[in-house]
Amino acid sequence: MGYENINIIKDAAGASQQTASQDRLPCKGVPASEQMAKTDLNDMKTYKKMIEEVGEEFKIDPALIAAIISRESRAGKALHDGWGDWDPARQAYNGWGLMQVDVNPNGGRHTPRGAWNSKEHLRQATGILVYFIGRICNKFGNWTEAQQLKGGIAAYNMGDGNVHSYEEVDEHTTGRDYSNDVVARAQWYKVHLFGQ
Repeated sequence: MGYENINIIKDAAGASQQTASQDRLPCKGVPASEQMAKTDLNDMKTYKKMIEEVGEEFKIDPALIAAIISRESRAGKALHDGWGDWDPARQAYNGWGLMQVDVNPNGGRHTPRGAWNSKEHLRQATGILVYFIGRICNKFGNWTEAQQLKGGIAAYNMGDGNVHSYEEVDEHTTGRDYSNDVVARAQWYKVHLFGQ
């Protein structure tokens, strides 16, 4: 099982207005996702080689890894010493690194591996993504490969227990658009970062 081509997903709706408003964009949907990916492009180039190597290792389209980096940390620009997603209730950060590995003891409970911008971090986070794709494949064996991939992307954000149907795959994700936005960004990066 490999997910080496993000273009198998044909129905990505892109960013919600809530997500697009982070960049004060006058649009939403795929144009907003593409603009946010473009905003992060120069910073993303720093990680291109590592992303390609990890993508090849895990049989995941590198454009998808880049898109998650863009969505989660804006290619590192949104992080504070590698940390993100401040939780005022816990007075602690929930996420670590470019792909924001969930370290919350009530959430993902992961122990960060490597520096926030290291290949080791990308390997850990991509392994978590692959794990969730597998969980969605097992849970929804009748879904197409494209649907399972999109469901796995949503589960990376909020867990497979919150994915109940394909029609509402992003119902519980951040901004209610996580997989739709990430896929749209990935499809843009496939062309503009990886030249495919």
